[in-house]
Order: sequence, then C-alpha cells, then structure tokens
Amino acid sequence: MKVDKKGHTTTIRNTQYPTAEFLQKLTHEYNSYKNQNLIIDLSHDKAITMADVKLFSDMIKLHKKEKKSLVLVVNDIDFNAVPKNIVLVPTLLEAHDIIEIDEIERDLGF
Repeated sequence: MKVDKKGHTTTIRNTQYPTAEFLQKLTHEYNSYKNQNLIIDLSHDKAITMADVKLFSDMIKLHKKEKKSLVLVVNDIDFNAVPKNIVLVPTLLEAHDIIEIDEIERDLGF
C-alpha cells in the first residue's frame, strides 16, 4: 500500500494485496484518512471485478457523510455497470479533476 498526500487529497495505491484484503487494511486505518479527499488506486489489479468495486460502497457512504470525496481508479472494467453511488474513473488525472469539481460544489453550497 503506497500513500501519497498532496494538499487536501490523499492517494492510496494498492500495490500488492487482493482487493478485499486491501479494503480490510484500508478500513482499519480509515481514521487516519477520514478528513482528506481520497483517491483509491486499484489500477494495478488486472483481475478486478465489479463485485470487488462494490465492496467499497460502505466506505464511500461513510466518507460522503464526512463531506469528503472518495474516487476509485480502475482502468479495465465496464463503466456502464458501475452503481451510481460509486465514483469510478480510469485515470488518476480524472480522479483529481472529480475531486476538484466536488470541492468547488461544496464551497458553493451544493
């Protein structure tokens, strides 16, 4: 697990664990990250499935209550099948863009 903090956003990259095990480790350390916007980079896992992505639903809801953004980065998946409550993008650049837009919307009171 590689953590990179820039400004109000923390990028956490899964570099070695199966997705379910990575989520368990991330959940255990969640309090360290709950005040930051999060980008969870799962792009190294070429065998990731929609079921793996859906495992993050509870964490996404929890993070949204904190008024912070959580974006998943996965590049080999059917984006049309992603549930509406999950923000999933294919690149880190797009993840940063989404968070920037979310920050602007929160500043404007949306």
